[in-house]
Formats: sequence, C-alpha cells, structure tokens
Amino acid sequence: MSKFDFSGNRSRPSMELWDILSILVLVVTVCIAGFFLVILINPNSSLNPLPPGSSLFGPNAPTATAAPFTLVPTWTASPTLELTATNTPRPTFTPIFTDTPFSLVPPTRTPKPSNTPRAPFTSISVTQVESTLIHPELACNWAGIGGTVVDNNNSPVIGTVVVLRGFLDGNSVDLTTVSGINKEYGPSGFEFVLGSSPVASNKTLYVQLLDLNNIPLSDKVEVTTSADCAKNLVIVRFKKNR
Repeated sequence: MSKFDFSGNRSRPSMELWDILSILVLVVTVCIAGFFLVILINPNSSLNPLPPGSSLFGPNAPTATAAPFTLVPTWTASPTLELTATNTPRPTFTPIFTDTPFSLVPPTRTPKPSNTPRAPFTSISVTQVESTLIHPELACNWAGIGGTVVDNNNSPVIGTVVVLRGFLDGNSVDLTTVSGINKEYGPSGFEFVLGSSPVASNKTLYVQLLDLNNIPLSDKVEVTTSADCAKNLVIVRFKKNR
C-alpha cells in the first residue's frame, strides 16, 4: 500500500522501530543526568550511595597509624684479623720426559772377539850382560846383540832367519843372519855386531824372526843398548809356542 493516495488525500506516516529506540535512549540519558544533578546539589541525599563521612570498608575499618621514625643504629667496625705470612714453597722443577726408544726386534748378540793368533815364536828373555862372557878377549872394545832359537821342547832350531833393524846413534841398521851360525851362544846361536865400543839407545832397534819368504815368525822385540862396558851385550832368546 503506497503512502499516497492517488485520489488526492494524504495518509499519516507510521512510527518505525529506530525511532522508538532513539526515544528510549534519550529518556535514559535524561534520567541519568537528573540523578547525578540531584547528588551534585545535595550530596547527603538518600540517592547518594557514598555520602560524605562514610567509608567503603564500613565503620570498623582500620585507621592508619603513623609509625615513629627511628634512625639506623651506627655501624661499629669489627676488629680485623691480621694474617700471618707463611712461606710459600717454590714450585719444583718437573723434568720433561724423553722418549725411550725400544725395538721389538731382539738385539743381536755381539760375537766375542776371537783370540789373535800368536806368532810361532815368542821372546822369552831379553838381558844385558858383559860381552866378556862370549868374547873375553874383546873386553869393552865391542858391542853387539846375540841369542838363540829353540822349539817348545828347548831343542835348537837351526836355519831360522833373524833380522836386526832400526836406528842406532843416528844411523840406520838393517842386518840379517841365520840361527845356528854362532855356536858360542848354543847350537842355534846368532849374533849381530853393533860396533867397537858400547853405544846407548832406547828401543830404537828390534830383533825379529822371519821365514824364507820374509813372513814374520815372531813379534818385533825392541831392545835397549847401554854405553856401560858391563852391559855391552844384549842376549835375546826365542822359543817356539805350543
């Protein structure tokens, strides 16, 4: 149904829902404003839920009591304990460990040194005597070296080469003879003439036995000569080893 009548007569408008709500909000607002206005004008009104002099906690609410202000007691320093100095031990030196080498292979046995083979002949004595025992006629007008060669049974060994080498009174000496020529010393005797007078020397001469191929049959036996007429003959005796 339209709002207007086409016959020329105008109809009344009807009130809608929003209009009604607006009027209700306006009425409530006016009532609240009137409530606060009454309390503002008369605070002691019965409409005021919190009239002046009343408390939210009731008549028995505790009252605040001011506590007396007290000063903090003064601080008294406590006695300080004195520490007694103690001797601090010095650090000890710790040696650095070194690696100890080891081997899983057992050590090989060191063979014992073999005995050096001995020469076939060894000098058993070297003595200084007066030459008159062999040459009584020469007295002190002679100097020399003599001796003998025997086997291990003390039997004479004849035909062994005997050499005298070295230096005497600044001169080189190289003499050769054969055992068995000078029988005055024994069946295997030999002799070297050094001169017509005694001459001193200190192990500058040596006597040695050789075979026919000039291979040594004994070690070199160093001899010392003397200028004393009572020691102008040196006797060297060789013996064969077992």
